[in-house]
Amino acid sequence: MIRTKVVATMGPASAVPDVLKRMIEEGLDVCRLNFSHGDLGEHEKILGVIREVAGQCQQTVAILGDLGRYAK
Repeated sequence: MIRTKVVATMGPASAVPDVLKRMIEEGLDVCRLNFSHGDLGEHEKILGVIREVAGQCQQTVAILGDLGRYAK
């Protein structure tokens, strides 16, 4: 049983649908959103891209929300 997960922090380069699709095909399990950077609108857009591409690939991709030390 494999227990290791591949986690990638999402950013401008990795949130592009073609890049994300390749990452999922290569074994990506979890997309991390770092709420210490960016704003909610950007994170919402990235979340939409993740869900759309994961659906196209017919893969389950978990979302990890990193709230940082001081969540507001």
